[in-house]
Formats: sequence, structure tokens, C-alpha cells
Amino acid sequence: MATERILIVDDEETLCEVLKLNLENEGYDVDTAFSAEQALTYDLTEYSLILLDIMMGEISGIKMAKMLKADVKTADIPIIFCTARDTEDDMVMGLNLGADDYIMKPYTIRNVIARVKSVLRRTSTCKTPTLPAEKPHVLQVEGLKLDMAFKRCTVDGEEVKLARKEFELLAYLIRHRGKICSREQILSRVWSHEVVVLDRTIDVNITRLRQKIGAYGSYIVTRSGFGYGFRD
Repeated sequence: MATERILIVDDEETLCEVLKLNLENEGYDVDTAFSAEQALTYDLTEYSLILLDIMMGEISGIKMAKMLKADVKTADIPIIFCTARDTEDDMVMGLNLGADDYIMKPYTIRNVIARVKSVLRRTSTCKTPTLPAEKPHVLQVEGLKLDMAFKRCTVDGEEVKLARKEFELLAYLIRHRGKICSREQILSRVWSHEVVVLDRTIDVNITRLRQKIGAYGSYIVTRSGFGYGFRD
């Protein structure tokens, strides 16, 4: 039975209670908050995942997500946006913040549960402990370095903060450097457990990576109609 703890943040109290009941029936430990302000009074480090509405009161879901990602103690907590804002720009904004998924209202409870399971399954595989005696595995291309054990990226000695999907995508491309990887290959490896992932998701993450890794962004190449690669 699942033991993960989930926080639902939404100003629709009835919706919160329905989601809470159904997720608890799946074995999850679920709390609710009817505003971002209320949620921020909780010890958020205790949660395995946060379901977050965008359109709320003084502090929107977008603002709360930015606060979580800016704090090292909460930056790695998976976030799923659940919102009535359904334009592509809204979706891209959510992905740019490092959200793990984006569900548009109205949605079915079955869909929400499937997405929750998918995100938790994927993120739990990233938490396999490394024995202290092991030497951390490092992927390095000149001054670009990925420490796979500590999930840390540095560019010419300076740490660069990458969202989880950005880090995993960059690692995949470096491991296959000198080769063009198709969108299907990238989706099956980097987003292997996702229920629904748009091709646009890859493009957004590639664009962010190129911006964040500076001069090494030019090492990521695009071959129209084929996919992406990391040049030698």
C-alpha cells in the first residue's frame, strides 16, 4: 500500500474533499489547504507531492510554486498543477517552473489518480541511496559537469540549478553524445512513466537547458524531423 503523503492546495473546498477521499482510498496520506497562504504554514518538507491550483487568492499557485522551487528544502518536491487555465502559454509557464505535470479542469478523478501514481513512481526511482564508499558517477563534457549521485550540475565550476526533467534530459543527451535521439526515444527514457506528455514538453526543456548551461547550450543540436543530440 502506498505510504506517500500528498498535499492538495485549492480554494474549491468541495473539490479538495473529493480528491482527498479518493486519494486516501488509494492508500495515500492526504492533507488539504484552501489557499497558498494556509499551505505555507505547513511543514511542506513532509510531502511527497503537491497538487496545486493556479488561480487562488493573494498568493497564486504560480507564485507558490516559485517559492517552493527557490527554497532548497522544497525544490525537489514534485508539483502537479490542477487548473482551469488551459492555454498552451499557461502549460508552458507551468513546465518552465519545473512542474512535473499539468492537469486541466474539468478532469476525472481517475485521470488525477493516474497522474499522481505516475509522478510518484518516477520520482521515487530517483531516490535510490548511494553507498558512501562509492565514488559518485560524473558525466562531464569540458567544463560542463553532471554529478549523478548528488543531482548537481556545474558549468565551469559554477553550480547551475536544473529542474529534475532538465537534469535527466541533459544526462540522457550527454550519455548519447554524437548521436541524434528521436523524440520517441527521449520520451520513452526521460518521461517513461508519464501518462500524457506533449512533444512541446521536450522543446520547452531543451530551450531552458540551452539558456541555463551558457556556452555549452550550443552543444545541444536539433535535427528537424529527427530529434535532438549532444555534439562531440
